[in-house]
Formats: sequence, structure tokens, C-alpha cells
Amino acid sequence: MLYYPDSIAAIATAPGRGGVGVIRVSGKNIAPLIAGLVGRDLLPRHAHFARFRAADGSVLDEGLALYFPAPHSFTGEDVLELQGHGGPVVMKMLLARCVELGARHAEPGEFTKRAFLNGKLDLAQAEAVADLIDAQSEAAARSALKSLDGAFSREIHALVDGLINLRMLVEATLDFPEEEIDFLEAADAHGQLTGLQAQLSRVLDTATQGKLLREGMHVVLIGQPNVGKSSLMNALAGEEVAIVTEIAGTTRDTVRELILLDGVPVHVIDTAGLRETEDRVEQIGIERTWRAVEKADLALLLLDSREGVTAHDEAILARLPHGLPVLHVYNKIDLTGENPGRIGMGELHVSAQSGAGLPQLRECLLERVGWHGADEGTFIARERHLDAIRRAAVHLGTALSAYRQIEIMAEELRLAQNVLGEITGEFTPDDLLGVIFSRFCIGK
Repeated sequence: MLYYPDSIAAIATAPGRGGVGVIRVSGKNIAPLIAGLVGRDLLPRHAHFARFRAADGSVLDEGLALYFPAPHSFTGEDVLELQGHGGPVVMKMLLARCVELGARHAEPGEFTKRAFLNGKLDLAQAEAVADLIDAQSEAAARSALKSLDGAFSREIHALVDGLINLRMLVEATLDFPEEEIDFLEAADAHGQLTGLQAQLSRVLDTATQGKLLREGMHVVLIGQPNVGKSSLMNALAGEEVAIVTEIAGTTRDTVRELILLDGVPVHVIDTAGLRETEDRVEQIGIERTWRAVEKADLALLLLDSREGVTAHDEAILARLPHGLPVLHVYNKIDLTGENPGRIGMGELHVSAQSGAGLPQLRECLLERVGWHGADEGTFIARERHLDAIRRAAVHLGTALSAYRQIEIMAEELRLAQNVLGEITGEFTPDDLLGVIFSRFCIGK
């Protein structure tokens, strides 16, 4: 258990007015702070009504005080929670009193960081705390809760255990090369290695779904003026979020809206029509369009179904970043009488006006980013987790290719184990920990 010499304090509830506000304090010995604020001992894990007092004995607020002695607390240290009235001024007064009694202001994520360093959570679980708070859909919240409960960590630990067993066999062969018994063949090391590869592939697939639930995808609507980008934006959002007129160039800036498709957050970005113009304001909007395109996961090129792909559309396609997936959406079929839905690979007929073809468009959006649905086993994940799993897969592949080259195989298995250990925090550099926890909100 890692104890810090200082105590930290923070307001743990959201900023603003509320019925209840919570101050959280964590440290090695917070008895003097309890005495100064409450004036009496507190039974562990009991809620006590108390008046919270200033240095001169006057009452700052009244509410509930709860004491959680180490190591049976969230951080593994002594923890005090003061539940008072949720006014911003009252909360600031109580926090100032805690600092006056020896605590210091907590840094973002410092409570959860202490929980991690004190062995109460591993790193994947610690990150899930922030992901649960930031969840943008019910599916994302459920998956974050699974990660917090250790579902993701258990998958990683199972892989690491398998690697450790395999490393024992390989390194035994290194230690006893003169033995006639072939350790690797007898223990089916080749089968174990291919089994670990398959297991890692399944975890990568589940983690990819979890990353989509956490981060979603960014879809940018591009095309010439007046092809119906803003109308499609409104149709997807289910409300009038963008101005629609028959005047070309109405949209002069990017308009962003978050929609949920099967629990996946989809950030839809409506952009200025791409054309040559002398209007300086419209030029700025077009420049912002291209910047949005550079950051997008998918581009929807809107086309007027009456005209098809024009030379101007070809010029737009030629300028798109290499590798950016593009979906051709032929709009205004309510004017042409064409059937809605898919017409080819990466092409659809829709009517933003009537809504025809929109269900198929939503399906295509999810397919393009590899979504195939969340299930009871889906856990939340981040890009750093996926990167670690991919690197581990490379090491396993190299180990399989070097089968019988025992020294190389042993080293690749060791590297794969270390890479997977980055996910749960066994082999995580301090600078990475600083980045991860700095993105938490204060009070967590």
C-alpha cells in the first residue's frame, strides 16, 4: 500500500447549484481534519448528522459526514465525505476550511490515481471511472461499468496467464537443451500459441466495439451547394439544427450534431457547400469544411440524383485525404421517383425531404466503421488499449514465425506480455499515467 504524506480535498459534485453538494477528502491521517470540522469522532461507514464549523466555531453548513478508514475506502487511504447543501458558495467555504485544516486542493483525477497506485483498481478500471462519467449512451455506460467491474482486465489477465505458461515451457527448453524430451512438442506449445492468437483476436474485436461506444465516429457531409446536406443533417438529427433554404451558400460554417445509432455516438458535421466563390465569409466556411474533412472517420458525398456525379464532384473526390472512406449519397429521389436504399457498393438513394432510404443510410454508417452490435460481453476501451493489443498480436505472430528459434520466440513472448501489461498498468510509464489521470474531472 502506497501512502502519501499529504491529504487532498475537492468538491466531488458537478459545478453549479444543487440540492446536495459533496466534499471529498483523502489522506494518511485525517483525524485532525475531522475534529476541526465536525468536533467529534465518527464511526466507520456510518452517516452522521453534523454541523460543519469554521475556525471560530461558527457553523458553515450542516449535513452528513461519513468516514471510511484505510484500507477500506475508494483510495485505500482514510476518506472523509461531507454531504452538505449544494450551493457553490457553501461548497467553496467548506473546501477552504478543509485546506485551512491541512489538506490541499486535489489535482484532476488524483483520487482515482491514488486508488490505482494503492492497488484498489488497475489502470483499465481506473480509466473506466472517467468513461462511465463521460458515457454518451446507455450502451456506453453499461460497457464502462463492465470495465470498472473488471471484465476487460480479466480478459487481459487470462491472456497474460497463458503467455506466462507458454514462456515457462520455452525457457525450460532454453535451460535444458540437452534433454531428449521435446518440451514444446509434448506440451503442444504450437497449439497454445495459435490459441493465444485466436483469443487475442477476439479481445481485439470486443475492444474495437467498446472504443466505438466510447468515442463514436465523426461523419462529415460534403458536396456542392444546394444538394441537401443541411436537410439530411436535420433528418438524421430528428430536429431543425441547420438552416435550410433554396439559396446556395446558406450554410457558411460547420454545424455539428450528436446522434446515437444503436448506442454508438455519431458526430455529424454539416459543412459549407464546396464551390468557387468571391464571398470572403463563405470562403472561410469552405476552409473550415476541408479542416473538418481531415479529421473525419467517414465522408458522405451528397449528390443531386437528377445530375449524378459531375466534374465538380470528381474534383471534390480528388481532394479528399487518401484512405478516407466515402459514401455516395444520391439525394432528392422524391423528385426523380427512384427507389430508396442501396444501389451499389458504397452508394445509396435517399430523400432527406421524405425520409426514404434513411434507415439503410444509418445501417451503412455503422457498417463502415466496423460496428456489429454490443452484447453482454462488450466492455469499454480506448485507442491506447487497441494499440497495445495490436502490438501484442505482432509479437505473437513473430513468435509463431520463429517457432523452434527458441531465443527469438522467448523474447517475443516476453514483449507480448509486457505490452498487455500496459493495459492494466503493470508496465506503464509514469508519464503515461500523468496524461491519463490529468483528463479526469476534479473530485475523481
